[in-house]
Amino acid sequence: MVVGLLYGQAQAELALPDYMSDIISNGIQAGGFDSGVPEMMSKDTYDHTLIFMNTKEAKVMEDSYEYIAFADIKNDELPEEIDLSNTSVIKDSGIYVLKDLSDAKFEKLDEVMNVPFLMVNGMESISNGNASYLDEDQAKQMQEVMDNLPEGMSIFDALQMQPKEETLKMVDEQKAKLEELGSMASMSMVKGEYERLGVDTQRVQNNYIFATGTKMLAISLGGVICAILVGFIASLIGNGVARRMRQDVFEKVESFSNEEFNKFSTASLITRTTNDIQQIQMILIMGMRIIIYSPILAFGAIMRVLNDGSGMIWIIVLVVAVIMGIMATTFAVAGPKFKIVQKLIDKINLVMREDLSGMLVIRAFHTEKYEEARMEKANRDQMKVQLFTGRTMAVVMPLVQFIFSATSLLIVWVAAHQIDLGNMQIGQMIAFIQYAMQIIMSFMMIAIISIMLPRASASAARVFEVLNTKLHIQDPETPKTFDTNEKGYVEFKNVSFRYPGAEEDVLHDISFVAKPRQTTAFIGSTGSGKSTIVNLIPRFFDTTGGTIEVDGVNIKDVTQQELRKKIGLVPQKGVLFSGTIESNIKYSDENMSDKQMQLAADVAQATEFISQKPEGFESEIAQGGSNVSGGQKQRLSIARAVAKNPEIYIFDDSFSALDFKTDATVREALNKLVEKTGSTILVVAQRVSSIMQADQIIVLDEGSIVAKGTHEELMKSCEVYQEIAYSQLSKEELDNE
Repeated sequence: MVVGLLYGQAQAELALPDYMSDIISNGIQAGGFDSGVPEMMSKDTYDHTLIFMNTKEAKVMEDSYEYIAFADIKNDELPEEIDLSNTSVIKDSGIYVLKDLSDAKFEKLDEVMNVPFLMVNGMESISNGNASYLDEDQAKQMQEVMDNLPEGMSIFDALQMQPKEETLKMVDEQKAKLEELGSMASMSMVKGEYERLGVDTQRVQNNYIFATGTKMLAISLGGVICAILVGFIASLIGNGVARRMRQDVFEKVESFSNEEFNKFSTASLITRTTNDIQQIQMILIMGMRIIIYSPILAFGAIMRVLNDGSGMIWIIVLVVAVIMGIMATTFAVAGPKFKIVQKLIDKINLVMREDLSGMLVIRAFHTEKYEEARMEKANRDQMKVQLFTGRTMAVVMPLVQFIFSATSLLIVWVAAHQIDLGNMQIGQMIAFIQYAMQIIMSFMMIAIISIMLPRASASAARVFEVLNTKLHIQDPETPKTFDTNEKGYVEFKNVSFRYPGAEEDVLHDISFVAKPRQTTAFIGSTGSGKSTIVNLIPRFFDTTGGTIEVDGVNIKDVTQQELRKKIGLVPQKGVLFSGTIESNIKYSDENMSDKQMQLAADVAQATEFISQKPEGFESEIAQGGSNVSGGQKQRLSIARAVAKNPEIYIFDDSFSALDFKTDATVREALNKLVEKTGSTILVVAQRVSSIMQADQIIVLDEGSIVAKGTHEELMKSCEVYQEIAYSQLSKEELDNE
């Protein structure tokens, strides 16, 4: 549709210069007559024209006209511009009227009538003492003939009396010179003939200009409609592609594991999803309207210029070569800068994101000036590149405008000589200027798009880098299903793990079993691998060695979606989404019952602070949960996991922001819930008090398991656990616990 509409728009724009040329040449200069073949002529003119024709040419003319005597004329058979009461010529001799002819017959008639019709006009001019189209000797010779004619005899009478061969020889002698006069001379003679017949030529002229102008308005309107529809469809396509591309990028990023996230910064992903896709969208919309349209317009204008036969095509070739040279230079200078812009925008987004998320730290350390300097540098670097490209384009556009003006002057200067020689009309010159501008503008627009393409190309490469990223963690081609007989079992078998790009494993030969209705806790020093272990279960990373089984099935043999349906995760950092408390708790299922939501809030000990809010569960949560405290955010995160009613709970140091009383109450409520649902709990903890009642405590040190057992067992046998316990609680507190 776009190509078709652009073709229609181009045809409309290409047609207008020809119509403008017709208005100037035919409508104004020729008085509204667009052909050297008269639709009607007097009997005298008809007979005089036949004098200068050979037998074959006369036959063509005779077959083309029909004679009507005055008595037989009806008003509706003549043009409305003729008033029979004012035309003595028609009354005296009748009239010859042009028949309905095919295009081929009309062209043949035009060909045979051109010179004879001009000869009649020339002879009448000689009779009136004006022989400007003859050279001096011919004029002198013809005047002698006129002087020697008997009284009452016209020059046409004399020509009819002389042998036909001599008359045709005279026509041949004058033919080349008469043909140089062009169609304008023939149309002027048609106008003179119509005036003799009593035609209101002023009315003819007005009607011609009005009719041609009306056609121009209709064509312009058609072009405008095509342009509007193209703009609408191009915008629809561009925005649609951008929407789908953003969705594809978002879905791709959603499937990233932590390994892929480490390849792209958050700021870069945001820039790629917004600014980069916007660049692609813009080039798509402009491309459809310019890259497709400009060649159609340029080709059409070139064909019209070539058919014009004015011989000035060399001007367009010269100007296009100059403009393309300017654009090529601009492309070479500014092109590489466009590729840098997107990376600089990434840098600005990165600094801005870090500053906004770390504003409290910045204020606490009083480093506002330092951060302002960082932002200033990133901002200034981007400004310098934008200024360079902007200034380059600012120089190019006036230069191109100067070339346009110079081209118009050159065309007028060359065309003036052609007009003076009679080889061109003023209307043709104006049409040529318009076609030249269309051709030049088309090439210039293609060149400008070519300059914009590197930036869009760089943006596209950045977007497709995300889309084409090979996922390290993928679903199996033929996934298995979980064993329902081993519901809630989690088993690590000799698991080892190394972060991408690292030289050493961070987990070594990890083996344990977490069972339903039991709590398995992980404790150890910072960096011992506690969080890494629980991140392996939902496949945020994949194991380097060994296997992890859930419900008796290797987690790599099932889909990630099915695996994660079984897991309720509460991460170290409580993450809330903008919305309400209700929407956050019901995050796993928006159709969840209010009763289930209330139960989850009760278990997480969140009901107390929720009930104190005027709007209760409908209370707004700001982006990132910035309008609730750390403890409230953590309790809502726990409630969200509980509301999912999963088979496996993973608490990654999720009780750190809770006071001891709330911590104990939440754990007690969870244990009761687990007894009822048969779920498995895995807890990563820093505080011994949070895991003392766990069914199994796994002690980690430098990525290896150093001990397993209950609190009592570990206090007797594990030195690492004892050190942790005594560093947090006194002997009396441990005994009381």
